[in-house]
Amino acid sequence: MAKTALIVRHTPYEGIAGFRLPIEQAGYAVSRIDVTDPAFADLDWTTPDLVALMGGPMGVHEDAIYPWIAAELAGLRRRLDAARPTIGVCLGSQMIAAALGARVFPGPTKEVGFAPVALLPEGTGSPLRHVAGIPVLHWHGDTFDLPTGVERLAETELYAHQAFRIDPWLLALQFHPEMGEDPRIEAWLDGSDAYLAEAGTDAARVRADYAAHGPRAVVAGRALVAEWLAALPG
Repeated sequence: MAKTALIVRHTPYEGIAGFRLPIEQAGYAVSRIDVTDPAFADLDWTTPDLVALMGGPMGVHEDAIYPWIAAELAGLRRRLDAARPTIGVCLGSQMIAAALGARVFPGPTKEVGFAPVALLPEGTGSPLRHVAGIPVLHWHGDTFDLPTGVERLAETELYAHQAFRIDPWLLALQFHPEMGEDPRIEAWLDGSDAYLAEAGTDAARVRADYAAHGPRAVVAGRALVAEWLAALPG
């Protein structure tokens, strides 16, 4: 039987994108669920062989606005308690941090655009080695305290917590190495002028950098995920 991978989508325009190929090549049958699906509240979090939590414009602390956040954190805690393979991107990484007991909160500034992450010594020997020196997409304003018991892998000048792991089964990425070829970037840009201005950029620049750096970022992101998947037990 094929292994199963469940993609948790917080908004329709932030899907698995470039990560689909390495996940399918690793032998997983991919399905997805949107957090707005009525079935989400009763989701079985421990059965899928892999869960991937993608990004979204909301914050973990906005649970009064988004009632599904509480359900997601409860289910995610069950999965993490069982040490089941899990990867999170941007909001997904923040959800993982919160489920592990860390505080998630608005950061001092928006971080948007293409730039490399700086790998810590622990990161250079991890699957993140594939993105070393590669401009990857950042798009966030929230951050988190580092959860207890994890290994920090990467940072930027603006945000110290860009990636962490519990080896071999958990990987959290604040940045977006899955994005670079997905045309849904236009949905991210639509109506985001004020947000982008806070980050010191604009839609034209992000769009140009997406074309210039995106394909290389996706290649690196796919190699990162492929190596991480290959090290999973079983």
